[in-house]
Amino acid sequence: MTSYLCAVGTANPPHRIPQLHIADFMASALQLDEAGTRKLRALYRVSGIGHRYTVLPDYGRATGAFEFFPNTPGLEPFPSVGARMAEYRRHALPLSVRAVHDCLARLPEVEVSSITHLITVSCTGMYAPGLDIELVAELGLPRHVQRTCVNFMGCYAAVNALKLADAFCRATPQARVLMVCTELCTLHFQKSTEDDHLVSNALFGDGAAAALVQGRPAANRPSLALTAFHCGLEPEGHQDMAWHINDFGFEMTLSSYVPRMIQQGIGRLTEGLLEQLPVRLSDIRAFAIHPGGRKILESIEQALGLTAHDNRFAYQVLRDYGNMSSATVLFVLRDLLASLTPADAHAPVLSFAFGPGLTME
Repeated sequence: MTSYLCAVGTANPPHRIPQLHIADFMASALQLDEAGTRKLRALYRVSGIGHRYTVLPDYGRATGAFEFFPNTPGLEPFPSVGARMAEYRRHALPLSVRAVHDCLARLPEVEVSSITHLITVSCTGMYAPGLDIELVAELGLPRHVQRTCVNFMGCYAAVNALKLADAFCRATPQARVLMVCTELCTLHFQKSTEDDHLVSNALFGDGAAAALVQGRPAANRPSLALTAFHCGLEPEGHQDMAWHINDFGFEMTLSSYVPRMIQQGIGRLTEGLLEQLPVRLSDIRAFAIHPGGRKILESIEQALGLTAHDNRFAYQVLRDYGNMSSATVLFVLRDLLASLTPADAHAPVLSFAFGPGLTME
């Protein structure tokens, strides 16, 4: 029994802000001097990101016009976790609904009433009764739909959701699984000049992605057969990519060593995956890699002998959206799906995502 990823839909908040405008906001918020501001702008320029989306318009505004952050020097009193979670509850549902509608619009043969399983994914906000129950009501899903929540796993969580969807379809051939990844990363800006926080503030944006997985291909559009999964763990990276709840939001640790550790481990991960399949790395021409950052993509290319063209979908998503945590790899898969033609039938696709641990899926 094979399951199929049949469609991906996406949505972003209305505020699309150029990367260097966000750099100016950060420099002001961190009260950097002229040299610090130049260094910060250089970091943003080489990030590979052109724009990011956010639910907070403040990132594109000057002090005095903020809606969420205080209009004070240093943004004091800095918003608490409670204030940030209130914004998450306000924005997560409408953004998720838009992504689902975009997904299902690509599959007119799929009735909402036929969805048997709902998987929600997020690491940037949690509450209960939560997003899963709100989606049942808002979308008109059957009340008996089976709900699963994947929380706080980070950027690789979409792969775990796909594993769950695959297992549901293998267990019940009639299963039709809707998965929704919603991440509002910009709620968790940390007012810190530590290198880890400067980097994470430079990378993350907001977005939602929805996908439909079922036990048969879509009727009139390309589908991806989910044929094998593999998980790798690099424990020495335990402290280099982490995600903690603190008094002023969720704090991301993303050290400069992460690209090097991924480069060291990605070959073993790929070998472990391909051992399950009659496929060699040289057979693969289509890649959907989570763009955790420009250096991560370049490290993978060096380790596996890929080109920037092989990684083109990842670079496009990084440029246009930044890193949206778990939703990001689904944006990449969306663009890959849109590029497929009948000549690509049966061609293998290799996808990676990464997260705390250091985990590589």
